[in-house]
Amino acid sequence: MMRRIAALFHARNLEFIRDRASLSWNLLFPALLVLGLAFVFSGDDKSLFKVAQLTTTEQINPQQHPFLSTEHIQFFTLEDRAAALKKVATHQIDLLLEIHDKQVHYWVNSESANGYIVEKLLLASDPAAFKQTTQGQAMRYVDWLLPGILSMNIMFSCLFGVGFIVVRYRKNGYLKRLNATPVAAIEFLIAQILSRLLLLLSVTVLVYMGTDYFLDFSMHGSYWHLLLLTALGIFCMISLALTLASRTASEELAGGLLNVISWPMMLLSGVWFSLEGSPEAIQMLAHFFPLTHLINGARAIMLEGADLSDIRYSLLALSGMSLFFLLVSAKLFRWKAE
Repeated sequence: MMRRIAALFHARNLEFIRDRASLSWNLLFPALLVLGLAFVFSGDDKSLFKVAQLTTTEQINPQQHPFLSTEHIQFFTLEDRAAALKKVATHQIDLLLEIHDKQVHYWVNSESANGYIVEKLLLASDPAAFKQTTQGQAMRYVDWLLPGILSMNIMFSCLFGVGFIVVRYRKNGYLKRLNATPVAAIEFLIAQILSRLLLLLSVTVLVYMGTDYFLDFSMHGSYWHLLLLTALGIFCMISLALTLASRTASEELAGGLLNVISWPMMLLSGVWFSLEGSPEAIQMLAHFFPLTHLINGARAIMLEGADLSDIRYSLLALSGMSLFFLLVSAKLFRWKAE
């Protein structure tokens, strides 16, 4: 069994490496995207402002604080001051308010262009507002964006690099011929997972090291913890891809299914913007996506210095999803197209 898995693993690695276009795309696309967005978003140019207000037992009269009625600003409440200050520091919210006895206190990230604009709007309507220093180091937007971009590249590489290839194997009869050998379905799936895991993990590390050389990303946690989380995230994405491709015989159908899965994950998992303040139903839906847990865990490690115990929810979610997807794909997998 181990020899058969090793042979399939070696063959899949050679196939990927010899595909120059695919290898170049996996290396260049995320690197160019990180560098380009670092330049484009250097001013943190986003259209929606988010202002959080710490909850209080006092009744607040909006007429005494006209800033609370400002248009094009999304206001919402938070209870935990420490957690709210972290969100300010990591660009998840643009400004934090606390109102007591008509006195307004606020916190803003000095590195945030949105925070600068919202602060000016606040002071224009309430010049007596008192500014307080944020706890922790202010983060650049590109530092917040990096885990999302790398995770998004992992998602697309796994879904299309594994799922689409398995469908192609089934369509051109390769799986049918492989079925005539002693190889079992679970052995084939394990070989595909190990091959893509090794290759994609290596590519992701190279991309991170290359872009970090030029941009010097913030890293407050352990690289080993980040590597473990990334490996688990890749494993989960590959398992999802194999589930989608376990019975599909049409490349067109496979492409549609993969797009249906990948685009909602990309939009609702916090790749480009924080879901803070969005409807609760959207935030609940996002927790069903493995990409959400991969991004949240990576940002916690890189920006907040979290250890494995701090991201245990993300680790458990990715582990549970991986096991579920792998079992389903092994159960539903078929060799032949008909």
